[in-house]
Order: sequence, then C-alpha cells, then structure tokens
Amino acid sequence: MTRPYRRGAFEREENMEKRNIGGLEVSAIGLGCMGFSQSYPPFPEKSEAVAMIRRAAEAGITFFDTAQIYGPFVNEEIVGEALQPIRSEVVIATKFGWDIPADAASYDAGNMFGLNSNPEHIRRSVEGSLKRLRTDHIDLFYQHRVDPKVPIEEVASTAADLIREGKILHFGLSEADAKTIRRAHAVCPVTAVQSEYSMFFRDPEKEVIPTLEELGIGFVPFSPLGKGILTGRFNRGSKFEGADFRSGIPRFQGENYQHNLALAEYVGQLAEEKGAKPSQIALAWLLAQKDFIVPIPGTKREDRLAENIGSLNVVFTGEELAAVREKLDSIEILGARYPAAHMKLVEP
Repeated sequence: MTRPYRRGAFEREENMEKRNIGGLEVSAIGLGCMGFSQSYPPFPEKSEAVAMIRRAAEAGITFFDTAQIYGPFVNEEIVGEALQPIRSEVVIATKFGWDIPADAASYDAGNMFGLNSNPEHIRRSVEGSLKRLRTDHIDLFYQHRVDPKVPIEEVASTAADLIREGKILHFGLSEADAKTIRRAHAVCPVTAVQSEYSMFFRDPEKEVIPTLEELGIGFVPFSPLGKGILTGRFNRGSKFEGADFRSGIPRFQGENYQHNLALAEYVGQLAEEKGAKPSQIALAWLLAQKDFIVPIPGTKREDRLAENIGSLNVVFTGEELAAVREKLDSIEILGARYPAAHMKLVEP
C-alpha cells in the first residue's frame, strides 16, 4: 500500500538551485524515472517507487522525466500517482513516438516497437499520457525518437496545436540531430532537447549543443552517469547479465568494457582529489559545461539521490575543467552505446 503523502514527512529543500531550459524553470538536477520499471532490474514495488519520487520532491527536485515506453505505460502511472498531490509544484516531462501495442507487456532493446509520429497517433498518445499522469496538461512533451516516415514539420505543427489547446505546455525532441532541431524549431519553438551526454559519451558537443546555445534551447542529458560506469560501483570483475540491458551494450562487453574502465578509474581518482563521490564529479562536470544543461540521473535509493543532489556543491575551476577535458580527449571509448538494432534509431 502506498504511504500517504505528508508534506513535512521529509525535510523539504526550498533552496534547490534552479536552471532555465528554453524558458522553463526546473531544478538544476532532475530525476530520471525509467529505472523504476525498465532496463535496470530489480524493479521496486509500485508503492516503493512512488515513495522514492516523493522523497525526491521533498529534497527539492522539481523536474521528473518519464515516457510512454518505460514499462510500457507503467512508468507514467507511477509518476502520476506520486506527483498528483503536488502537481502544481513540479514539472513533468514525458515522451511519445513509439507504436506500442495496447497489450504490450514489456519493452527491451531486443524487441523494439516501431516508430509512429503521425499526427493522429500523437493526439492519441497525449490523451493516454494525461490519463496515466493524472493531470490536465503535460509540461514538456518530447518526440522520443525522430520518425523518418513523418516530416518533422508535421510533428512540430501538431505540437503547436496541442500547446494552443493547453494539453501540453512545451515541445521537445530526443536524440535529434542539429538539422532536425532547426527544422522543428522553425515551426514550433523547441524548449528542450534530450540526448545521451556524459563524460562517457560526448558526441552532442560537436553540433547539437552549439545549435541549442544559438537557438536558446535547453539540453537535458540522459544517462549522465554513463549508464552507471561513472558511479564507482563497478570494477574489472563486474558482470552485466540477464535483464540488465547493459548486458547487450557493446561498451559494457568483454575487452571494450575492460578498456573503458580507464575513464571510470580516472573519475574515481578525480573524486578522491576533490573529496567527492565519482557520481558527483560526473554530474558537476556536466553542470559546468553550460548553464542551460540539466541532467536527469535516475536512482531507486535515497542515499544515491542525496549523493546526486550533492553534486551541486562540487565546483571546478577553469584550469581544472581544461585539464579534465584534455584527459577525456586522451581516452578513447570503445564499442557502440546501444545494441545494433537500437543504433538504427539513434544514429540516422
């Protein structure tokens, strides 16, 4: 049974640092909720997930990220139940764009659903998300993956209509390239782009981040801890098996994994030097790159939540940032970041 929400049950942090992403004010650290129902087993009971999200809100986090495909559908229900009592105080982001069967029981990278961003499907998606999230509006609605069958202008036009109707407040894109971002933004202002970005994967620095800075669009890095490799929890004997989706990611397999741990070990050394945790170094480094960046680390544990929020107290000097970048440039990361089937959807 879900514990009733009681304001004051945990000390509420009212002074959490805020950031502006494309005109939307959110806490400088968000909470990625995917792990409550997908990719990182074991998954908690629903009541435990609801309680954890409420703890994050008590700690001052106001930005919560979910998606229709996480579960599928289950994750939105968890987030909706957790945040309903404080809906007006938080920002909820969710995502559309997958053609998910109504009876779909689960999602994994080896059993991909197709993409569908047809306008009529987007409208059906909105209604489903509103119901599951227990709200009358979605603060930030991302296209989860670019659908090559539907011109991005049609997607953006549909989003603009939904904004006028008040069903969504802001439009976003996920894993879109710079050209697609520009085309969408010309039709409907894009508030934020969500893509993978961390010390472990820095491709967005080439074109996406400069484009966002030029256009005044926020950037929301997912997997900001490199799918866990930057937390200090794994070593050369760690194994990823079973339902853990890292078991199918080339970067976490065999010789690639052993090679890539050099980066994790460097982050660990840096953490010791600065009296911080490795995860705090990874998040603080992201926050130091641009003031319109808001990472969304996920966690199912209260101590990890406190650790992630503590990254806001880690400060780098300009000299330190330059040294870190030089070191990162010297470490080649081996292996693809997703299984082959998934790569087709993230690298057009």
